Amino acid sequence: MRRAVWLLVALAWACGQSAPPEVFWPLPEFALVDQEGKPFGRGDLEGRAWVASFIFTRCRSTCPLQTAQMARLQQRLHEEGKQVLLVSISVDPEHDTPQVLQEYAQRWGADPGRWRFLTGPREAIWRLSRDGFRLGVGDDPGFAEMPIFHSTKVALVDGQGRVRGYYDGISEEGTAELLRAMEQVR
Repeated sequence: MRRAVWLLVALAWACGQSAPPEVFWPLPEFALVDQEGKPFGRGDLEGRAWVASFIFTRCRSTCPLQTAQMARLQQRLHEEGKQVLLVSISVDPEHDTPQVLQEYAQRWGADPGRWRFLTGPREAIWRLSRDGFRLGVGDDPGFAEMPIFHSTKVALVDGQGRVRGYYDGISEEGTAELLRAMEQVR
């Protein structure tokens, strides 16, 4: 069996294609709300590949860079006709209400059909980040620009709700790697 897998990988490489991204683990169910105040959870994402990022609107450090990369990604996906959904989840739900997220989304030119911003109970979001995506999150009151630390990685999730890869969410190289991986994930 191992030899057959190795042969398939070698053939794909020889043909100029990379092997599909590994399946890491399934995400747990979650129920949050979107920037329009409507319930939004894992079930709303079934059957569709999506990209998740963790941000907050008051961040003056990495979040503007992450959001800028997501905006560029949204444009590329639109140009290429890809139906991958972008999901930005706020790690600062006490401040990032649906109204605040709606205004933030508009500032960044987010198309609600392609890019959702989610909020909800802090513990649920932090648990989703730590236990579901296995990305760090926590308070960092000593750092004024980013009083909540979180990962700058974005996660590619397939239509069955399984994490398929992590990519640098603040660089062009990370976005390029993500776009290549998307070609093989549904």
